[in-house]
Amino acid sequence: MPIPDATAFIRANTRPQTVPHAPEITLWLADEVTPIWRLTEEELEALGLPPPFWAFAWAGGQALARWLLDHPAEVAGKRVLDFAAGSGLVGIAAMKAGATSVLCADIDPFCAAAVALNAEANGVEIAFTDADLLVAPPPDVDVICAGDVCYEQPMAGRVLDWLGRAGANGTRVLIGDPHRTYFPREGLTFLAEYRVPTTRELEDFEIKRTSVWALP
Repeated sequence: MPIPDATAFIRANTRPQTVPHAPEITLWLADEVTPIWRLTEEELEALGLPPPFWAFAWAGGQALARWLLDHPAEVAGKRVLDFAAGSGLVGIAAMKAGATSVLCADIDPFCAAAVALNAEANGVEIAFTDADLLVAPPPDVDVICAGDVCYEQPMAGRVLDWLGRAGANGTRVLIGDPHRTYFPREGLTFLAEYRVPTTRELEDFEIKRTSVWALP
């Protein structure tokens, strides 16, 4: 049966924690001492819950957040879209770096509550949409940030094509990714590489080599 109160569920199953690679930011996250960490995929399905991607600070998002905090001119005074936002980590970093506005987009029904809680925890205001942006032309924004969008096909191909259209329209596109299988090896501009702390529960290493790229 679906959980009716996403905010209450997040508060009960995660806890506020600083982001390892961007400690300026606090998120409601799962870890070994929080209940959701121990739920299996089958148990989540029985509860009517999608996988809780919003409950973790993924490597690509951490790298992208770090890049924005260290290079605020990328987003200062600009309108930013945090695509596939999850927890809202990158959008929060953009606001802290001086963005005029941030729209977080994610189709996971729990992300609206997660982004709202995390924005409140960091003293920023962020808009949210659960619309599937891939079925429409890219929106009129100055910067699109996309972290960890290349973990499976065919979704990675759809997202990269959509981001490519945004770039062709003049939008600055920034991508954070830990060199996953479906991440493109050409057509991008390398910006930075980090060693991002993560966990073997999420990745195959406790420290993940992760890069930030611009398109094109």
